Amino acid sequence: MTETHADYRLSQLDQLEAESIHIFREVAAEFEKPVLMFSGGKDSIVMLRLAEKAFYPAKIPFPIMQVETGLDFPEVMETRERWVSRLGVRLVVASIDDAIKNGIVVDDGKTSRNRLQIGTLLNAIEENGFTAAFGGGRRDEEKARAKERVYSHRDEFGQWDPKNQRPELWSLFNGRLHAGEHMRIFPISNWTELDVWAYIAREGIEIPSIYFAHQRRVFERDGMLMTETPLNPCREGEVAEERTVRFRTCGDISLTGCVESTASTVEEVIEEIAVARVTERGATRGDDKFSEAAMEDRKKEGYF
Repeated sequence: MTETHADYRLSQLDQLEAESIHIFREVAAEFEKPVLMFSGGKDSIVMLRLAEKAFYPAKIPFPIMQVETGLDFPEVMETRERWVSRLGVRLVVASIDDAIKNGIVVDDGKTSRNRLQIGTLLNAIEENGFTAAFGGGRRDEEKARAKERVYSHRDEFGQWDPKNQRPELWSLFNGRLHAGEHMRIFPISNWTELDVWAYIAREGIEIPSIYFAHQRRVFERDGMLMTETPLNPCREGEVAEERTVRFRTCGDISLTGCVESTASTVEEVIEEIAVARVTERGATRGDDKFSEAAMEDRKKEGYF
C-alpha cells in the first residue's frame, strides 16, 4: 500500500502574505494609534487587502490616510472611494491645498507638490497622534528603500536616519518609542512588483483602470511620457499626441509618467513586467530624477 504525505509547504506568495499579515497584527497589538498611508495605487490597495485579511471577520482596527496633492488621477480617487465604502474604514484626508492655506507648508511656485507632501504628512501624523504609519514601500523599487527596515524609526521631527537603523534579526521588531516619535511600517517590503501583480491576480483585487492599456494624450518630457491635462499642460516645444499607454505607478499627475503598452489584463501586465529591466519608479517617476539621492533626501525629511 502506497503512503501519501500532505505537502504543507507554502508557495512564495503565501509566505509573503503570511509575513505581511504577521506584521499588521504585531503593529496593531504593539502601537497605540496606527494608521495606513493610502495613495490609491496598487501597493497601498494590496496593503489594504492584507489588512482586511489580517483582522477578518472584524473590521480593520485603524484608519487609512491619504495625502491629497490636488494633482491626483481621477481614476485613483474613484477607486479609493469604492474601497473605503466597501470596507467601512475611516478615511483621514490630509490636503496640501489646506496645508498651504493654513501656513503649514509654503508654495513658492518652484517646489513640487510631491515635496510639499512631507510637511503635510508630518503635520497630519502629529495632529492625529499617530504612533505608527503603514507604508507601501518595497525594497525592489529604489535604492533608498532597499536599505530601509520593516520598522523604520522616525524621530520627533519625523526624520529618518539611514545610518541609525534598528536590527531586525530573525524578524524580531523593536517598536519602542520616545515621546513625539513614530514608526513607519512597511509590510510588503520584501515583495517585488511581480509579486504584487501575482497577488492582485490571485485575489481578484480591484485597482485603478489607468494601470491597464488605454488611449491617452501624452507628450514627452525628461524621457518620460506625461499626461496632457490642464493640471499638466505642454511646455514650449512639447507636442501632445494620442497613444496607447498604461501606468506602472500612481502619484502626482505632473510627475508620474506612463509607458507605451497594450497590456489590458492582469495576466498581460504580468507577462510585460516579467521581462522589464527597470523598476516602476525608475521608469516613470519624475520626482526620483531630480538627483541620484532624491528619494533618500526626501525620506530623511519625512517622506513616505
